[in-house]
Amino acid sequence: MKILQMMAGGPVGGAETFFVDAIKAIDELGVEQRVITRGNNAHKIKTIESRGIVLEKASFGKSWRYPTKQKIKKHIQDFKPDIVHHWMGRAGTFSQKGAHVNIGWYGGYYKPKRFKNCQYHVAVTQDIVDHIVRCGVPADKVFLLHIYAEFEKGAPLDRAEFTTPYDVPLLLSLSRLHTKKGLDILLQAMRDVPDAYLWIAGAGPLEQELKAQMRALKLQDRVRFLGWRNDREALLATCDICVFPSRYEPFGAVVVEAWGTQKPLIAARAAGPKAYVSHEENGLLVDIDDARGLARAINRLIGDGNLQEALIANGLRAYQGRFTREVFKKNVMDIYSEAKL
Repeated sequence: MKILQMMAGGPVGGAETFFVDAIKAIDELGVEQRVITRGNNAHKIKTIESRGIVLEKASFGKSWRYPTKQKIKKHIQDFKPDIVHHWMGRAGTFSQKGAHVNIGWYGGYYKPKRFKNCQYHVAVTQDIVDHIVRCGVPADKVFLLHIYAEFEKGAPLDRAEFTTPYDVPLLLSLSRLHTKKGLDILLQAMRDVPDAYLWIAGAGPLEQELKAQMRALKLQDRVRFLGWRNDREALLATCDICVFPSRYEPFGAVVVEAWGTQKPLIAARAAGPKAYVSHEENGLLVDIDDARGLARAINRLIGDGNLQEALIANGLRAYQGRFTREVFKKNVMDIYSEAKL
């Protein structure tokens, strides 16, 4: 089987990270792949090319589409893929008809018209599957494919590197610095969590605004902005609690990452976390935009070791049942095999 994988994508982001993880998992199955993607992330390019996978850089430009369309056409002619897998909406708009099968991947509530040449559609949650069907796509052409998270056990980082004491609770937020992610609410909550430090690992358009808010709240002694990081395993190994305050989140890879690395999780009730996290079983859920509620949840978890242990154990069971690399490999190959028929 031959798969041409395509994604435009931003320089950083959860979907962009999973794109690379998916290609790595599929490569382990011996499937021949090629990749067309933007050259906007050196780590992504290096990771894919290090596996001997042919990679073509393309702009996926919105106004001047011709160069990217020609590159795609050439690879389809030369590689003769069985399947062209379009990751997210921008790539979907570049789908081309041919002897191959086109698949569109939805990491959010995209409009199916962006994948108009795709015979099959793949979504990361059941709710997004239902959305696609409500938009008129036949149910037998839509598949559910959960992401996975699998890490080599990382050694904790030296907290001193980020001027953080070893004897304080350490909170971690893995997130783009975007209004959807609710980091302003997390900073507000930190006023009422005086015993904890917070690391925010991510990049995005709100960086300066969030740093200004941190200073206005006089939190600069306890909050650290780490920038975008490629060592999530080490960050998760270092923290005590993972906090995920997103206002809008179709799924949320951080949920799976916290479960898989056995860290207690607190999340806001956005669509994705609300669908997968059971309150007080495998995580704590708080209302969106509720800074006081978030602070109460953090303080409660810091002070209750038994609750921490229960959330960790149940989160690990949820992870092992649906979100491991091996589960993903079986599910993605089932989809590819059915689509190829």
